Amino acid sequence: MINFMDLFITPAYAQSAGGGGGGTATIMSLLPFIGIFLVFYFIVIMPQQKKAKQVREKMKALRRGDKIVTAGGIVGKIVRNQEDSDQMEVEIASNVRVMVVRSTVTTILESKVQTENTQSKIKNQGKKEAKENKAVTLDKADETVKAE
Repeated sequence: MINFMDLFITPAYAQSAGGGGGGTATIMSLLPFIGIFLVFYFIVIMPQQKKAKQVREKMKALRRGDKIVTAGGIVGKIVRNQEDSDQMEVEIASNVRVMVVRSTVTTILESKVQTENTQSKIKNQGKKEAKENKAVTLDKADETVKAE
């Protein structure tokens, strides 16, 4: 006769106790957790640290005349900014100025630093193009002299 309990419950057999060789088994059991942590670090933590560093640098680079948005949604232009102070004066309407804590700035809409960098890049590109055009013209002149 068939015992139906054997179909649903498998018999448990005693496992042999591994005397003193459990060191490698412990390390092998930890490898998946270490791998997950490394993947998590490279995908989540490292990019977040880079972004936080960029935000800190942008906050240090705030200057008078920059347009900003605060955490409360107030859009204004920086009127007075002291690097050693945690506060700055922001003009939110004509002749309406408020003191804002630097850490509440969430977005920089317009920055003089960015526009200066963009203008210098455009000037540098123009100089490079002029040098390249001059070099091409000289090469063509050399070719015509050699052909004659």
